[in-house]
Amino acid sequence: MKLTNVLAVTATAAMMASTAISGEIFVIGGKPDDPFWSIVKKGAEDAGAAAEVQGNTVTWLGLQNYDNLGGDAAELIRQAIDQGAAAVVGPDWVPAAMDPAFQAVTDAGIPLVIYNAGGLEAAERLGALNYVGSTPYGSGVAGGEILAEAGYKNGVCINTLPGLGNIEAMCSGFKEGIESAGGTYDVLPLPATSFGSATAVAQAVRAYLLQNPDVNAIFTIGNVDSNSSVSGVAQAGKTGQVAVCGMNFDESILTNIKDGTQYCAIDQQGYQQGFYAVSILSGYIAHGLTIASPEILTGPGIIDASNVDAVMEGVAAGTR
Repeated sequence: MKLTNVLAVTATAAMMASTAISGEIFVIGGKPDDPFWSIVKKGAEDAGAAAEVQGNTVTWLGLQNYDNLGGDAAELIRQAIDQGAAAVVGPDWVPAAMDPAFQAVTDAGIPLVIYNAGGLEAAERLGALNYVGSTPYGSGVAGGEILAEAGYKNGVCINTLPGLGNIEAMCSGFKEGIESAGGTYDVLPLPATSFGSATAVAQAVRAYLLQNPDVNAIFTIGNVDSNSSVSGVAQAGKTGQVAVCGMNFDESILTNIKDGTQYCAIDQQGYQQGFYAVSILSGYIAHGLTIASPEILTGPGIIDASNVDAVMEGVAAGTR
């Protein structure tokens, strides 16, 4: 279904709006101890407070680990259907594994919003109302451009979740961003078990930098890997020589940026992703409300020394 104008949505979706009743909105997300996903969850829960006024509730279904990301996420989607979901929010991390489950959602007449991963293309393909999030490719481009503009033109993307569509897109975007400025690109793929492992990533980064002394720019796919990469740079004796920029952030990353050990972070505003996705579906199932823009972009935004203090204030408020 082409989502060129939500106000001109197909008759099927219009029928869903007229017959839907208030109920339980299920939100599929990452691990509860993942710093990024904890912020997404807060956004969804804060929107849930408003949803209660409309007669709706919000239930978070988070992964326990990332070892079988696509298959486990698909199972959570089916679990939401089995539990009588009135609406579903989910990221399309691994389309081959997850699309059949998402299709079961829309086939059952359950309103769907794709967020965080998959983009507008996934929303259109699956018959979702909207896509809420950033574009992984654009985020990577932004990271490559800002590092290259600062003079760090020989880059590597640290990929600890190889094979995931949105992660591969981040690295591909980084390649475009840095090469368009005359830089060079490489990728360091690591086993998925290394994602979130500070020791594994730091050791891999240290070894890579010692073997590739010309590399002076590192792009990472998440805040945990950014912290680990900063450590790996230090272990290689290259602090101040190699700039790190990565997706997402936490308080440690903001401290790194303020102290100068990390150059920048790419913000996709996870709080907004959770908040807007739930808000859209709550209004839709309660009152048939729609959003005219099928794609709602929450990023990319750049956090660097110029705005890190303002972002820290957002962290204190629990929204960044």
